[in-house]
Amino acid sequence: MSEQQNQLNIELSEEVAEGTYANLAIITHSHAEFVIDFVSVMPGTPKSRVKSRIIFTPMHAKRFMRALQENVQRYEAANGPIQDLDEVEIPMNFGGPNAQA
Repeated sequence: MSEQQNQLNIELSEEVAEGTYANLAIITHSHAEFVIDFVSVMPGTPKSRVKSRIIFTPMHAKRFMRALQENVQRYEAANGPIQDLDEVEIPMNFGGPNAQA
C-alpha cells in the first residue's frame, strides 16, 4: 500500500475550529454506548445547557481515555504537574431529567 492510501483527510470548518468552552463533562453509559455531555457552567446562573454531546462505542471510549491519558502525561512532562482543584460541589440537576444508564 502506498503512504497516500493510509492517510486520512480530515476537514475542519471555521465554526468547529473556534471550539466550544466546557468546564463540566457528564458521562453516562449503557451496555452499547458511552455518552459525554459537555456543559459550560457559569457562576450565578441557575441553568446551564449542554454545549456538545459525543457518543462513543465502548471500544472507542476506552481508546479515547487512553489517548487523553497519554496527552496529559506529555503535557505534564513538558509543563509540570497539572494542579487538581479542591473538590468543588457542582449541582447535578440542571432543570432536566436525571441521567440514567
